[in-house]
Amino acid sequence: MSQREWVAAAIRKIDADFNRSADTHLIPMDLPGFPGIDLYLKDESSHPTGSLKHRLARSLFLYALANGWLREGRPVIEASSGSTAVSEAYFARLLGLPFIAVMPATTSPEKIAAIEFHGGRCHLVQSACQLNAESEQLAQQTGGHFMDQFTYAERATDWRANNNIAESIFKQMADEPHPVPEWIVCSPGTGGTAATLGRYVSYRRHDTRILCADPQVSVFYDGYVAAAAGKPWRALTCEGGSRVEGIGRPRVEPSFIPTSVDAMVKVPDALSLAAMRHVTRQLGRRVGGSTGTNFIGVLQAAQWMREAGRGGSIVTILCDSGERYAHSYYDPQWYQRQGIDIQAADEQLAQMVQGQCPPVLPVCSLEPVNG
Repeated sequence: MSQREWVAAAIRKIDADFNRSADTHLIPMDLPGFPGIDLYLKDESSHPTGSLKHRLARSLFLYALANGWLREGRPVIEASSGSTAVSEAYFARLLGLPFIAVMPATTSPEKIAAIEFHGGRCHLVQSACQLNAESEQLAQQTGGHFMDQFTYAERATDWRANNNIAESIFKQMADEPHPVPEWIVCSPGTGGTAATLGRYVSYRRHDTRILCADPQVSVFYDGYVAAAAGKPWRALTCEGGSRVEGIGRPRVEPSFIPTSVDAMVKVPDALSLAAMRHVTRQLGRRVGGSTGTNFIGVLQAAQWMREAGRGGSIVTILCDSGERYAHSYYDPQWYQRQGIDIQAADEQLAQMVQGQCPPVLPVCSLEPVNG
């Protein structure tokens, strides 16, 4: 089979897989302390590989195929903290390609098992800062292709339409009381989702604003602050890796586009995980830590709306299932090892949900947020 024939067959397989899949659900959830404000969670955990990253992996594979970067029988390598690797392993197996995930050694055992279930191999490194260099080296050694989600996430996704997450949200919101959300809240892993959402609402001329909630150990917020001030921001870094798996990075990734985001907040890990537990109780099933980070962003957006006397809707993303974090976020001993006071965080979160205690977070915005 020629390269052109193999690429055509590979794209046909991915399109067929897409046609077999239904859209993800949009779930309403009460915000008792904020009457007149409706909250919806876009449940990306219902994808075949269980997370928001299923969309990204599909786009990255189609982008690489269309560019001629993938070859029959040659491995695909990705730098990932877990969920993207799970999804890419799925698509690699669909195309009959070997897959290697370069991951931090701290990645949850559940994610490692999920990658291996889909036929992938895990290459663990001690520091998140090593991921890209190790991936590039493996690609050279094996003759494979480094997918590089952190560079290509924002350009691989068709932000105008093609059933991206933004288009899906607005279609599902069409019959709701407030069909055009005041805010859509997400969190940055690559920055690609924020870029897609921001570009789509601008292109479609919606009044919706995008709020990005960055976890505690991450440099995206600092990059945004610098960019908003007209200072150099691309080369900023921070020490350590994010405790909220799937989001936050020690460097400002190429897919992060500050001008596609209207505001950013910085969320302490203890609050993110308290919010994760709250959403879990409200839905009756476990969600991941990044959903908690998003929920804190929701409370901040709701506070701004209340201060401005505005009602309306907010949409955020339920990124993945909490079943992948049984050995971390749902293990009390993990919190003890991390020095996180669960009771204090839960009490603070309960007051925030009731509207009794406004979020006190570092905030940066391109324009006033409560006007």
